Amino acid sequence: MQLRYSFRLYPSDGQRTALARAFGCARVVYNDALRARETARGQGLPFPKTGNLSKALITEAKNTPERAWLGEVSAVILQQSLRDLDTVYRNFFDGLKGKRPRMGAPRCKSRKNTRQAVRFTANARWSITTGGKLRLPKIGDLKVKWSRRLPSTPSTVTVVKDSAGRYFASFVVETGPEELLPQTTPELGIDLGLGHFAVLSDGTKIDSPRFLRRAEKRLKKAQRALFRKEKGSKNRDKARIRVARAHARIADARREFHHRLSTKLIRENQAVAVEDLAVKGLARTRLAKSVHDAGWSAFVTMLEYKAARYGRTFIRIGRFEPTSQVCSQCDVKDGPKPLHVRVWTCRACGSVLDRDINAAVNVAKAAGLAVTACGAQVRPGLVPAPRREAGTHSTSQPSTAR
Repeated sequence: MQLRYSFRLYPSDGQRTALARAFGCARVVYNDALRARETARGQGLPFPKTGNLSKALITEAKNTPERAWLGEVSAVILQQSLRDLDTVYRNFFDGLKGKRPRMGAPRCKSRKNTRQAVRFTANARWSITTGGKLRLPKIGDLKVKWSRRLPSTPSTVTVVKDSAGRYFASFVVETGPEELLPQTTPELGIDLGLGHFAVLSDGTKIDSPRFLRRAEKRLKKAQRALFRKEKGSKNRDKARIRVARAHARIADARREFHHRLSTKLIRENQAVAVEDLAVKGLARTRLAKSVHDAGWSAFVTMLEYKAARYGRTFIRIGRFEPTSQVCSQCDVKDGPKPLHVRVWTCRACGSVLDRDINAAVNVAKAAGLAVTACGAQVRPGLVPAPRREAGTHSTSQPSTAR
């Protein structure tokens, strides 16, 4: 499978200028191609092919005074910009056909966008020097903060500038079967929530870090300072970057938490099951901020690709499975319960159940995993003995059975 590895870049002032030029040229070619296709559609002409657009908007445009500056950057990033437009159109048409969720029609990129990116393929002849720097054509050798080794030779590299003004190099690498983990026995069901980020079917409860809630005071201060700055001023731009950096710190901390937890669960368990949550629906309720702060979708995505990478089994059960209504001890559906009810007693078998652990066990059962339901029971309930068994023992026995 293909994976992305991102590393922080520290370009010099001259390299920042060269990267800004590359971002701008790629954006102009993208917008020119989009405009050409929209014009052809409006005139009833055939859909322009990528090869024809490349010849007209890149090769021939470099010989004109209006677009001569396109020759100052690598031609590969301009061609990849056309490929990106093809991808946007393909996703748009697939959405209309019902092959994927619907998305809006392609739009022009703005130079005011705070996130910019360009992609270099092997044809650009980029390389990693012996000194550990990233050598890019017509940009130079960029300093890279290597946090880990790449598992294989990367095929492409994308240089990204985020909203906080940071630069990253994102490498695409291929991984093989050598990363498969040895077989193990445990199988796990996971119930995601807000009180606890995750409750496992073995009874483990993982607290929610609440990164956004903890940083809310500092973030509000930065946002108030941004609101007071005059629009279009340099001070407003500086204040915007401070707000973006505050958000970036929160996102980085959340992503680190997701990576550590997902890697731990995948390494220790042979199979993992989660419930397909309606995140978009929950994000429209009064719990929206807490739902976004938890980041369930990103965490489940990490579980899914890491399971495929390491040879584990990942199962996603339907969102309409009544995991909170069924007793994990006797499998009797006891009906819906309000959110404030965290512990309940089964009316069929008398077991006293923790709502979250019981749901996690039922998630595993619905996925067909071989898990025990013992973790769901807080304490055994007292069940009257059947009439046919009462008083049949020669020695004194308790009047209740467990």
